[in-house]
Amino acid sequence: MNINYESYKIFYQVALCQSISKAAEKMMLSQPAVTWHIKNLEDHLGTPLFIRTKKGVLLTEQGQVLFQYVKVGIDSFTNGENAITNMKNLDFGLLRIGASTTVSQHVLMPYLKLFHEKFPNIEINIVNDLTENLIHELRNGNLDVLFLNMPMGNAKDLIVKKITTVQDIFVGNKKFYDLTQGKIRLEDLEKYPLLFQKNPSNTRRFLESYLKAHHIELIPKMEIVSYNLIMDFVKNGFGIGYATKEFIKKELEDKSLYELAVIPSIPTRFIGLVTLNNKIPNFSVHKLMELIFNS
Repeated sequence: MNINYESYKIFYQVALCQSISKAAEKMMLSQPAVTWHIKNLEDHLGTPLFIRTKKGVLLTEQGQVLFQYVKVGIDSFTNGENAITNMKNLDFGLLRIGASTTVSQHVLMPYLKLFHEKFPNIEINIVNDLTENLIHELRNGNLDVLFLNMPMGNAKDLIVKKITTVQDIFVGNKKFYDLTQGKIRLEDLEKYPLLFQKNPSNTRRFLESYLKAHHIELIPKMEIVSYNLIMDFVKNGFGIGYATKEFIKKELEDKSLYELAVIPSIPTRFIGLVTLNNKIPNFSVHKLMELIFNS
């Protein structure tokens, strides 16, 4: 029986999605067609590749071995296609970006504006989510590039390029500025109500790392997912918040928020552009990177 590239491509998607129905939807095929390809591949190899469960499918031991080889092959085909794409001046295309809402608004937007002016026919999709979810989607091929708060855990399959340096600070409204006289020791923050981003987030991880380095534990009164919502609560006097200075320039200028200088000072960190190590960026990502690093 002749097994073609399409069967291995379908096997690869089913393994990634852990679901025949989701893989069928993603590849715009019928479920019976996907099932037929998987069965033919299993018959050809003489071994089951998936374990069927109520929630979907999981790779067998043999399936896991095959997946590693198929992934290399598909990555090679993708790299070849992207290399050709990079040689063309496309009149259409899609740029799929993963980033937090704050990074999208305060770091990415000026570059996207310039990119859109140069390539108005390229569609831009932005997914806002937690870092770990965005990395998962990048690895699964559902996103082309990420823009993330750093640092994050080391990963050999990811390339991180620094875009800009940022400085985290503690902030309050005028009431808390007056109470602290605009300066406070780290250990004294426990005397005040604190508002932090909820775990897991890179910003919260960085804060916890900074606190641990100075043997301090701070228990927040409120933990909120949305960075912008935290700033709204801080403006309204609910407590002292943890912010990125570059993201609240307007609020610091109009005095709706005040920086509270903390001792010892908080180290700087950076915003990074993240791509996969084993894939050549497509045309859209390549041009966006040019705009960012050459402007």
